[in-house]
Amino acid sequence: MRLQDKWLETLLPLVEDKGWTDEAYTLSAREAGISSEEMSLAAPNGISDLIERFFDRAEETMLESLATRDLTGLRTHERVAAGIRAWLDALEPHRGAVRKASTRGFLPWHAPDAAKRTWKTADAIWTAAGDTATDYNRETKRGLLSATLPTIVLYWLDNDYDEEELDAFIESRLKGAMKLGQWGSKIAKPGLELLDRLRGRG
Repeated sequence: MRLQDKWLETLLPLVEDKGWTDEAYTLSAREAGISSEEMSLAAPNGISDLIERFFDRAEETMLESLATRDLTGLRTHERVAAGIRAWLDALEPHRGAVRKASTRGFLPWHAPDAAKRTWKTADAIWTAAGDTATDYNRETKRGLLSATLPTIVLYWLDNDYDEEELDAFIESRLKGAMKLGQWGSKIAKPGLELLDRLRGRG
């Protein structure tokens, strides 16, 4: 088990109560028997590195889940929806930790980190859906999904729903994003350029 994963196993139960804080970061390292030297090696940027690994693991689980399914008969937006559901299912055991990360991530001074993380998840979902675009269309797809994911996550976190309701909500958000995409680059490009700046690409 990689050091970050060992650390997360101890950290995640603490996050439910203390949040993604320096206190939880330090206490969990002590409980996991991780030395100060190992802390510096595993998380040189502090708690943000462990948040990153937390979401990376969810993406890995999503990809493993999708690999067991035959998505060839699905339309593109259905494959994207399947990726979103698989990602949320991977996060489900740690819903409280996601809520804490969302609260932290949506604060203005964490906006660049949140934008980078959301883009990375959107890229993983689109890639799993079979998208191989390399031109501006690739940026458009990922930018629009990046703008859509926070709304889906907030719905998933804060509403009582059954599986069909969640699927319907995801579908409605994706349809809205697709409609926006059809407006063309004149409308979408400014927002995508902002996302690029936030994630340090422009």
